[in-house]
Amino acid sequence: MPTDARLVICTFPDADRAAAVGRTLVEERLAACMNVLPGARSIYRWQGKVCDEPEAVALLKTTAARFDALRARLIELHPYDCPEVLALVVDDGNPAYLAWLAETCQPPSAP
Repeated sequence: MPTDARLVICTFPDADRAAAVGRTLVEERLAACMNVLPGARSIYRWQGKVCDEPEAVALLKTTAARFDALRARLIELHPYDCPEVLALVVDDGNPAYLAWLAETCQPPSAP
């Protein structure tokens, strides 16, 4: 059963920078949470060279409705010129977790 949830994958040069960006995204209610997985190794081609660098992988959980704003803010805050921002549709999950995710990503009510 398709859901409104999205899993967003993004890499960072280190866990501390990932955590700083993640904290901002959660505080702004663009993401319900972010998991930071340090110790990744990325091999990629950039500007004509093959690079081999340590990175941290971030897994963000958001909703379809909040994804565009999350992507824009993530690109704005990210230290890379061309950050990886990949959104995967979540087909199913724990209904209680999915409800928490949707509620947590709701923008604050206007006064």
